[in-house]
Amino acid sequence: MKRDIEWTERLDDSVKRTVRVRIFAGKIKWQFKRSDEERWDYDTPASADDWETLDNKVNALYRRRRAAVNDVDLVRIEKKKHV
Repeated sequence: MKRDIEWTERLDDSVKRTVRVRIFAGKIKWQFKRSDEERWDYDTPASADDWETLDNKVNALYRRRRAAVNDVDLVRIEKKKHV
């Protein structure tokens, strides 16, 4: 995939959380950043909701011909492993 998939959500404690995902060379790299923190978090595992959102976003990109079928398949396989 040529660029990262990114979205922002508001958590229960009213803090914005930005999620950035890179799909490259058969790997998925997650990055998280809360608005009250200075640095990106690369170590926290993705939640089930994060996997579901990624699946929806990759499918939407695929329908618009901006993601490859390999990316869709990789997300589904990894989602089953981690959820």
